Amino acid sequence: MIQLDFAKQGGLIPVIVTDHETGQVLMLAYMNQEAYHQTLTTKQMHYWSRSRQELWHKGATSGHYQEVVSIKTDCDKDTLLISVRQTGAACHTGAYSCFFEEIL
Repeated sequence: MIQLDFAKQGGLIPVIVTDHETGQVLMLAYMNQEAYHQTLTTKQMHYWSRSRQELWHKGATSGHYQEVVSIKTDCDKDTLLISVRQTGAACHTGAYSCFFEEIL
């Protein structure tokens, strides 16, 4: 198994989440080792909430689960790119993707 570098960024690694069907970027979140382990074990996305300082199972309260299709790491092993099957909205605002605000 590939060893990820959680130490480099204070115990957290960024996770870029994309829609398996379309490739659309859905969200950026963070994982600690426990969230990573839970994600591997359940095949559903788990994150570390930086604002609440707690483990967060995506969809546990909203029903908007993310089923893992594939997990890739970057060359430094400190960032993940995860493809999911999204149920409902990925964004807490109700938008399908968190990236809907156009700047330029």
